[in-house]
This record gives sequence, structure tokens and C-alpha cells, in this order.
Amino acid sequence: MKGYEFPTISKRRDVPESMGRTNENENRSKISISAESKEEADKLFSGLSAGGQIEMPISDSPWGSYFGMFRDKYGIEWIVNFDPNYKGQI
Repeated sequence: MKGYEFPTISKRRDVPESMGRTNENENRSKISISAESKEEADKLFSGLSAGGQIEMPISDSPWGSYFGMFRDKYGIEWIVNFDPNYKGQI
């Protein structure tokens, strides 16, 4: 934009220095998707994880949901979840 000066951006960490050195690859947010069916969860998981790294294959979890985690080919971390007991309310 003409005449606009963008502010200086600095990188900040969520982990205080007093806790020591951290792995920046593990100091990021994750994107979480709640699917409406196992089939939708499978489709999302396989499509978005293509070319990436699977951290936890999608499967039935001990806590009752269908769950998986991966890092896509761009390094973005994702969680895909289907909870058959979720009724659309908190």
C-alpha cells in the first residue's frame, strides 16, 4: 500500500528462557479439524497428509474418538478427529 509503513515484526517464543532451550519444531500451534464421520476424517487425513510426515496414524483412540496427527509437506501440524459421541454442543 502506497505511503503505508509496515510495523517491525519480531519472532517471539511461548516458552520462557528460564525453561532452557526448546525445539522450535515442537513449539508451534496445531490446526485441529473435527470431522462429521470416520469416512470424512479418513479423506481429510489422507489428502492433507500427502507428502508429509505422519506423527500418529488415524485410528480409534483409547479415549473413544477417531484421531490422528501429522505434519504436512509445508511443515504445518494438523490434528484430525471424529468423536462419535459429539452431538454438536459443548
